[in-house]
Amino acid sequence: MTLASLLALAVVAAGTPALAQAGRFASVETMTIDDQPGYEPGADEERLPPALQRQMVFFRTTEAPGTIIVVTSERFLYVVQGNNRAMRYGIGVGRDGFQWQGLKSIVRKAEWPDWTPPPEMIARQPYLPRFMAGGPGNPMGAAALYIGGTVYRIHGTNQPQTIGHAVSSGCFRLVNTDVADLYTRIPVGTKVVVRQAPEL
Repeated sequence: MTLASLLALAVVAAGTPALAQAGRFASVETMTIDDQPGYEPGADEERLPPALQRQMVFFRTTEAPGTIIVVTSERFLYVVQGNNRAMRYGIGVGRDGFQWQGLKSIVRKAEWPDWTPPPEMIARQPYLPRFMAGGPGNPMGAAALYIGGTVYRIHGTNQPQTIGHAVSSGCFRLVNTDVADLYTRIPVGTKVVVRQAPEL
């Protein structure tokens, strides 16, 4: 499936009522779930509860339009639009002990990226493959934006149920339709601001 077809699917899904998943979003503590290489979620699983769906929101910031701002405590990624507006995406974030903050930039982008789990992840989850080619069952999902100076990425996922939770090893994950949308908006060199909590 191409990114263009994922974007088309997102347009169709936007017109479909969200599933009754309010309970899923209400619980934003750390989720205990292992990676599921090879699992391919269905279209119904990709539909997020309304609060986590991609949407334009009021967002006050001094950052320039185009900047990515991740607020870990909120489970949201924002792309600044200017005029106190931002495109907001629901995300999965790092679990306890794997959260971080800082000022970085996007250094590379890839569609349907291959996945090579780092040695630290293999040590924690020995059952993981040492390499997996890109595709619908790949935990990296439809696209990845690589964050410079780190081993972390903003990427898709084959586990849409983890969006809104603290579950990753430090990366930020989106459903595939959302990461496909983000991929088209964000050029290499984009500034990334990662915060633990919103600014007052």
